[in-house]
Amino acid sequence: MRVAIVINTSWNIWNFRRSLVKALQAAGHEVLAIAPPDDYSARLETELGCRYVPILMENKGTNPVKDALLTRQFYQVYRREKPDVVLQYTIKPNIYGTLAARLAGIPSVNNVSGLGTVFIVKNLVSKVALGLYRFAFRYPHRVFFQNDDDRQLFLQHGLVQARITDLLPGSGIDTRKFQPAPVFQRQQPFTFLMIARVLYEKGVEEYFEAARRVREAMPGTRIQLLGGIDESGGVGVKRAVFEQWLQAGNVEYLGTSDNVAAHIAQADCVVLPSYREGTPKTLLEAAAMGKPIVTTDVPGCRETVEDGVNGFLCEVRNGADLAEKMLQVQGLPDAQLAEMGRASRQLAEEKFDERIVLEKYLRVVAEIGSRRKA
Repeated sequence: MRVAIVINTSWNIWNFRRSLVKALQAAGHEVLAIAPPDDYSARLETELGCRYVPILMENKGTNPVKDALLTRQFYQVYRREKPDVVLQYTIKPNIYGTLAARLAGIPSVNNVSGLGTVFIVKNLVSKVALGLYRFAFRYPHRVFFQNDDDRQLFLQHGLVQARITDLLPGSGIDTRKFQPAPVFQRQQPFTFLMIARVLYEKGVEEYFEAARRVREAMPGTRIQLLGGIDESGGVGVKRAVFEQWLQAGNVEYLGTSDNVAAHIAQADCVVLPSYREGTPKTLLEAAAMGKPIVTTDVPGCRETVEDGVNGFLCEVRNGADLAEKMLQVQGLPDAQLAEMGRASRQLAEEKFDERIVLEKYLRVVAEIGSRRKA
């Protein structure tokens, strides 16, 4: 079968769907990668063996004219490339790609990987988005959710029928690739790491407040931030504001990296004070590498932490509470810190192994294939 993976950036396919691409290819399927062009587009062909198909897409904003044209673009691409099934991720492919797939007579499988600002910010744009979800989600063959809170929210709002929904443990994590260090070693100085784009909804502002409080209580503590600056769509922290925050000297900004695991390995604890997630890949990576986690008690994040066992849950939008939980981790003796890390690894193996995700996708693709042959 010809299977198309459709996402809002080529970077996203490279970073989060590589294992899925390989699993589909190993099962004998041809894989098309359909996404806007970026620095990772060529690598999808040369290193992953996909056929890359570009499509232009604005990730932020809801301009009705542009979005209508996007549906037409998807339709033209789907008609030309003739995939047997499209696997779609992120809001615009989930909505406009689904409508185009319906028009082109192609089964679609959608993945709701976090609700972004749609349910966090209540405004006209979010109301329009909910209406579009309700319309488009009449048509997919299957809709995967990455946590049950998101699925229940869609069901309560009447956006999707329960019979076509299913749950996945996020994107899953390759527990063979992401491994703990052979021997536990506490960093000197103690090091916290947050991995996220510089967006308000990721809790970046709270992280800077917590960093100030932690370093006042424990001077010399190393507090790092890894992730790109994103000023598009009005949801990111403006570069000038971000640079002003950095001048306080409490957070070390690491920019971006293709080797996130190397940064996790050098941290004692991974932190994500996000307002809402699907299931954050970075926390799954941290868990698989045996790191304690501090994250918010919100959908998507809370699934990665058993409070007090492999980390701590903090209140959302509360920098003071975040700082308190970070200091609790830092204050643990080596033996308890190591035990917390082992609990994270066990959770990754039992609940978030990517093989669970891959098997569900292979099953649904095979199911669609058998129906098309019937």
